[in-house]
Amino acid sequence: MMVNISTSSIYFVSVLVVALVLVFSFYWPSKNLSSTTNKMAEDWKNAKSVYDFTVKDIKGEDVSLEKYKGFVLIIVNVASKCGYTSKHYKELVELDEKYRDKGLRILGFPCNQFGAQEPGDAENICSFTAKKNVKFDIFDKVDVNGNDAHPLWKYLKSKQGGLLIDSIKWNFTKFIVDKNGQPVERHAANVSPLGLEKNLEKYF
Repeated sequence: MMVNISTSSIYFVSVLVVALVLVFSFYWPSKNLSSTTNKMAEDWKNAKSVYDFTVKDIKGEDVSLEKYKGFVLIIVNVASKCGYTSKHYKELVELDEKYRDKGLRILGFPCNQFGAQEPGDAENICSFTAKKNVKFDIFDKVDVNGNDAHPLWKYLKSKQGGLLIDSIKWNFTKFIVDKNGQPVERHAANVSPLGLEKNLEKYF
């Protein structure tokens, strides 16, 4: 018994097969890519120290934090239009000048999450910090809270939690990191940089 299959039926089946192949070829790679991205976003949980992280500097270049091995660090989220800005930048510059030769390095991370007080782009931030005589390292603008927070900041918060909740409360939250890359202290915005001198002395 012969089955009469029309040309239109063959064409329809062919189109259906091609469509299914295209759907699977797009769906599965994107799903795998998503899983990979999610895994990378969660890698901070396995970090042993801040040296496991790579960040972008204010010029957009990758910087491995391994370059700071053996130094005591202050990692701070900075802003140019905050009520704390003038005092904190002045004192951070003083700390940098006083303790750089002893092994202090200050890492400033611009953040616009608090009162939109760091609205400028990289060029604006560079110009502002130059006027403040900043010689310490400034990095690319980041989020420090939320799902899009930089992995380094997720790690810092997990190691040194805040009062009541771990989220960063405001601009100029300061983490002290020892010479082994371990976050050892966290200080809120209302603690002035020069108020950290006795604390820093313990780690040199």
